[in-house]
Amino acid sequence: MRKAELAFAFMLVLLTVGCDRVTKHLASVHLADQPARSYLADTIRLEYAENTGAFLSLGSGLSEPIRFGLFRLGVGLALLAIVIVALKRKWHGLLLAGVTLLFAGGISNLIDRLNHGTVVDFASVGIGTLRTGIFNVADVAILAGGLLMVVGSSSLKERT
Repeated sequence: MRKAELAFAFMLVLLTVGCDRVTKHLASVHLADQPARSYLADTIRLEYAENTGAFLSLGSGLSEPIRFGLFRLGVGLALLAIVIVALKRKWHGLLLAGVTLLFAGGISNLIDRLNHGTVVDFASVGIGTLRTGIFNVADVAILAGGLLMVVGSSSLKERT
């Protein structure tokens, strides 16, 4: 990886984690213990939630020791592993942007889990009864990063 790519990745991590931390703080201050706020005919809904599980609260019913192992240790090791793979294979372009967003979102949610045992979520979108689960900026980064990795890895396969 070139220095410019590493600088880009570093700045993207800082920007993503910073935006996530600020929006979670604002949600904690302005949305906790308040009714949900609805915008654009309820297309966007802001509501405070603390998630003890993973995506869409998966695993929230597991015992604390299992959640600790999965969502703190497991996620931390997975994030470390993916960074090692990206550095060893010298990923660049969309693949680098994707892994960087995935790492940034994962690390920011991991910070919540390590500090509080839960992740702050605050937004959902939808039309009528068709709605997403409640999510945060880190979740969006993880999703976008995963999509970029899929697109980037398909172009990588074409070159080999």
